[in-house]
Amino acid sequence: MSAVTGIDHVQLAMPHGGEPHARRFWVDLMGLEEVAKPAHLAVNGGCWFAGEGIAIHCGVEDAFLPARRAHPARRAHPARRAHPALLVNDLAKLVARLGKAGIRFKPGKDLDGYIRGDIADPFGNRIELMQKI
Repeated sequence: MSAVTGIDHVQLAMPHGGEPHARRFWVDLMGLEEVAKPAHLAVNGGCWFAGEGIAIHCGVEDAFLPARRAHPARRAHPARRAHPALLVNDLAKLVARLGKAGIRFKPGKDLDGYIRGDIADPFGNRIELMQKI
C-alpha cells in the first residue's frame, strides 16, 4: 500500500521578473486563477495558480538564463523532458486559443484513450495537454 495519496502541486521554474508572463499564460490562456502566496514565501517572487483539481507554482530560479549566457555548471534551464501532463476537457478549443496567442502545439504520439500533445510555457518548460476520449 502506497503512502502517496496525490499531488499537491507542480512547480515550474521561471526567471526573475517572469510573473507577468506567467499570469498571462496560466490565467488568460489556460483558465486558471491566481492564488495569493503566503507573505513569507512571496518575498522570493514567483506566483501560484489553481483550478479544479490542479495547482501550478511558478518559482523564480536564480540561474534561469539562456544556455548561451550561463556557465554550464550553474545554469538552470527550461524542463523539456520532465513535464506536467494536464487533463483538458476540449483540446481542440484550447489549442485554437493558444494558437491565436502564438503558442505552438505539437501533436503527441498515440496513447490509448487520449488525444494529446505538447506546448511550452512562456519560459520554455514543456507542458503536455491530454484529453480523454
